[in-house]
Formats: sequence, C-alpha cells, structure tokens
Amino acid sequence: MPQQTRPRRASASQRLLTLLITDDRHQRIRLTMTGMAALLMLCCIAVVQLVTVEIPGLFVWVQWWSLVCCIGLVGVYAVIRSGYSQRWRDPAMTLFQITASITCTAVAYVIAGPARAIVLPAIAVILVFGSFGLTRREMLFVLVYGLAAFALAVAAVQWWPAAGGQLPLVSVATMLMVAVVMASSTLLSIRLSAAREKLRQQKKDFERERDLAMRDTLTGLPNRRYMQEIMGREDEYAQRNGRGEQPLLIAQLDLDHFKLINDTHGHAAGDEVLRIFAERVNACMRASDVLARWGGEEFVLLMTHATMDDGMRVLERLRADIANAPLTLSTGVSVALTVSIGAAQLQKGEPAADWLHRADVALYAAKTGGRNRIVWSDPERTPAPQPQG
Repeated sequence: MPQQTRPRRASASQRLLTLLITDDRHQRIRLTMTGMAALLMLCCIAVVQLVTVEIPGLFVWVQWWSLVCCIGLVGVYAVIRSGYSQRWRDPAMTLFQITASITCTAVAYVIAGPARAIVLPAIAVILVFGSFGLTRREMLFVLVYGLAAFALAVAAVQWWPAAGGQLPLVSVATMLMVAVVMASSTLLSIRLSAAREKLRQQKKDFERERDLAMRDTLTGLPNRRYMQEIMGREDEYAQRNGRGEQPLLIAQLDLDHFKLINDTHGHAAGDEVLRIFAERVNACMRASDVLARWGGEEFVLLMTHATMDDGMRVLERLRADIANAPLTLSTGVSVALTVSIGAAQLQKGEPAADWLHRADVALYAAKTGGRNRIVWSDPERTPAPQPQG
C-alpha cells in the first residue's frame, strides 16, 4: 500500500509546485527570487508588528503599513505568475521590487517610533538582492533613490510631531550610517554583478570553443568526436527504453574514387566537393537525422526513430541523388560522384562500438562489391535490394 500511495503524493506536490511557480525554467527562477524577497519582507513586517504592539499610538499606523506591504507582495507575484511581466524589459520586476522595498522600509522607519532602528539592517539585504538582476546604472539609481527616501524619512521623524521626534545629532548619525550601508552594499552589488557577468562571458566563450571543437571546420558538420557523444547518448537511451520504442540506424558514407577528384581537379576542388556533398546529404535527410564528417571523404549518418525500411528510403534517395546529378563547382567544372553506404540497425544490448563496426564492415562490402550501392549489416533481415545506378 505505501508503494501505491507514494506516486500520488509526489504527483500532487508536483502539481502544486507547478501551480505556484509554473513549469517554465525562467519563470521559476523569477518567482523563486520573488518568494525569497517576499519572505524577507514578511519577516520585517512581523518584527515591526512585534515591537510596536504595545507602543501607544503606533498600532493603527503599523496595521495600515503592513496591509499595504502585503497587498504589494501579492500584486507583484500575481503580475509575474500571470506572465504579463514578460512583455517588459525586466520580467522579474527587480527594480520595482527593490525601490518598493526601500520605500516600505523608509516608511517603517518613520512609523516605528522608538523601535525604528530595527528596520535599518534590512537596507543592506534589499540592495544585495539587486545584484542578481540590476544593471550598474540601475543600482546607482537605487542608491540615489534610497538616500533620498531615507533623507525624507529622517526629516519626517525630526520635524513631524506624530513620528515622535529624535535628537538632531541622532538624525545626522542615522543618515550617515544609512549612507555608509547603502554605498557599501551598492559597491558590493556592483562587484558581484561584474563577477557574474565575467562568469557568464567565460561560459559563452567555453561553449563557443566547445562548439568549434565539435565541428568540422571544412563542412560545418559535427565532427567525429561529437558524433561519438551523440551515438553514446542515443545508444544509452535506446537500451534503457527498448529497441522497439527507439529504433536507431547508422550509416557510413564514403565517396567513391575521391582521390581521383583531388588528383584531377586539385585539393581545393576536393574540399568544395566535400562541402557540396554535405549540403546534398542534408537536403535528403530527415529533420531528426544527424550527419557528421567522420574523416577524409567518410561521413556518418545517425537516424533516430527509423526502421530499416525508413532508413532504406532515405539512403536510397541520397544515393540516387548523388549518382544522378553531378556536382557543379564554383569554377564551373562538373564532377560526377557516387557514394558507397554501409548501414546497420542497433541491436538490443549491443555496444555502440560494435554497432559502428558492423556498419563499417558493411561499407567495406559495398566498396568491394562494386561501389555506388547500399549494404546492410543486420542479423535479423535486410531490406529488399534497390536498383543500382
């Protein structure tokens, strides 16, 4: 019985989580940060409520302040959760949330009476949140806005009788401390933002270098290393989920008499032939197929969710297209070309290396059997032979 109820509980919790913060990764990040900021604000509200509950004359002011703050928190969450904020430059509403939090903190300083000092530490925490989503210019704006808001708050405490008043020297010291905290917090936030931007750029550079390392510079196709990674992942997925649900085919393609093209027309022409050949193969492939340059004049084509009959249709279309339409080079020279193909279907429990080896053996049979043909390596069955050009 416990084993039957666990999936239902997990499913219910997942549905609740999706209801609160959606399934979208970016929205989840925004709503999680908003939730953390809201939790901080609720803690501040609770503390102010706690320390002012027995101070005469402050109860009503604090209750109204708390109500407005809570309405603001719900409103921000609703706008972000609905997706409406995604049409804005800042979908997380970071600048709005921080300026609103500073405003609420400044108001709390005015209405908290003798307990007003407890709200000051919140300033630093609010500004640290800015480092996760504000630009340097926006953080400087927040600094200026915060100083102005607390200057008004200190002045209100000093000269508004209802606020309770405080010694002029205390007001000056408070303003100086606010300025020091805000300036240092802003500087720290700017440094954190710069470090995060540097890490982001390093990640982009790494991904770009990795992409270059995984690409063949001549044809722009994935290279041998990248194809081996893809084959490994697809093999693992197919073995885990069953070969019938995820049939995989691999084909090795080798240009016939390619050395003769290099010897006759030069290596530049040979390189152009490889590029045009890659383009022609891409035009014959399905969207889910992956073509890679394996080395020299040899290519590997990986076909997912493809039966042997599916593979035969694709490969025969590819073979016939290359054989029946000579390649025209940029110099105007027309080059006749054919391709030999060895293909194999992944068998249950078969390592990727053995799978590739069978395709390689089939390719050798296609080359020695007369070229311009498709040879299959499969212990179960082989598609009906196709007409040769």
